[in-house]
Amino acid sequence: MNPKDLKEILQALEQADVREFSLKTPDYDLSIKRGAESVAVYAQAPQAQAPQPQQLPAQQQAPVAAATPPAAQPEASTPAVAAAPAATPGTPVKAPIVGTYYASSSPDAPAYVKVGDSIKAGQVLCIIEAMKLMNEIEAETSGTLREILVKNAEPVEYGQTLFIIE
Repeated sequence: MNPKDLKEILQALEQADVREFSLKTPDYDLSIKRGAESVAVYAQAPQAQAPQPQQLPAQQQAPVAAATPPAAQPEASTPAVAAAPAATPGTPVKAPIVGTYYASSSPDAPAYVKVGDSIKAGQVLCIIEAMKLMNEIEAETSGTLREILVKNAEPVEYGQTLFIIE
């Protein structure tokens, strides 16, 4: 599966407001979970044994139901986050998936882009590693890169603003 196919799947799931999706083929298994609840599962999965994250939501059904308001809180905080980039006019480039942000293809390579660069639609801006897959994130618009809002090797969440292109 290439990054463009994955991006199309993610966009379709977002439009349909699907929170959990699994696809199994002979070549790969794809499992996608969106929302604040899934972020906690991803954060705990590498550190804890797999049964523990699966047991927590089942054991705490009331807090999971109560987790709906915290999911609303990040949305409430999103305008506050969006207000900060609003100081720099332009188009935000948001993370299409949860993963780890990388500014270049390898630690020795120069960054794909830097502040002040002229950006063309379709140009690779960064890589987001998700489930051991390296996904190239491309610009959807042309312009000048005004701001980079994340640091190299930093974890990013779905919908988090990565860049501002003016």
